[in-house]
Amino acid sequence: MSSKKTLLILAGGLGSRYKGLKQIDGILDNGSPILEYSIFDALEAGFCKVVIIVNTLIPQSYIERLDTIAKAKGFELQWIYQEMNSVPIQGFDYLEREKPWGTAHAVLCAKYAIQDPFVMINADDFYGKEAYQLAADEIDHHHISESQFGMVAYPVSTTLSGHGAVARGICTLDSENFLIRVVEQTSIQKINDSIVYSENGENIRLDPNTLVSMNFFIFHPNLFCALEAYFYDFIESLPMPNQEFYIPSAVQRMIDENKIRVSVKASPSQWMGVTYANDKKMIKDFLISEIKNNRYPEDLWS
Repeated sequence: MSSKKTLLILAGGLGSRYKGLKQIDGILDNGSPILEYSIFDALEAGFCKVVIIVNTLIPQSYIERLDTIAKAKGFELQWIYQEMNSVPIQGFDYLEREKPWGTAHAVLCAKYAIQDPFVMINADDFYGKEAYQLAADEIDHHHISESQFGMVAYPVSTTLSGHGAVARGICTLDSENFLIRVVEQTSIQKINDSIVYSENGENIRLDPNTLVSMNFFIFHPNLFCALEAYFYDFIESLPMPNQEFYIPSAVQRMIDENKIRVSVKASPSQWMGVTYANDKKMIKDFLISEIKNNRYPEDLWS
């Protein structure tokens, strides 16, 4: 039996390494950015609502474009701005902070917009059709609950950039493929024939099949209660000006406190992303080949 499913897209980042608003940067001549391919795939998998977290730099013209598409295609679309005071904190001086609070705060901003199981993704990552179908099956078969979340993970070898180091959450699983921990490594790259990350000045080798989190989570809405409590703890810890409140850290704390288990599924889809501006050509070529293979229409919303 099909359940109501929501897609939550985090599109509030500033894209410092990309040097632009990559979350709305069109890839092909049709003008559709990666997030529209994600919406297209999610709709095909049975999702009916899309919530997008954005910053104030997103132009109104793009918001109007996607609103028009949503009306034409019949899905519910809601925009939410991630702002410093989106989650009120008494006695806190917001003027001391310039950067957004991070991905966990972005998700928390959607607390009143989502009442059903939902998938959370990054706007600038291409996850592939099969990932959304896999997530839809998890929700429809009631595997997602107050005590069990899900994650679609990818082999690290398929998530690298040829233009610099990347940050990935390295997953450790138990014998039943439940998440034990996810550890963020910020300097993963391919050197010669090896995949390595730096730690204490040394290069640590990674097995190419090691699963990494690409921020594709399947959540139950009870996540919001935990995020709210953890966010206040984060604020009370007096974070540094650039310190952020990340969703993998919040999920890890819920695991450590025995609040949830997270079932990890290896994605059969090809992941693609644009960490750097030079990554764009690779995903452009990939999408052209997908269109030639009739996986997508040439004009996505025609």
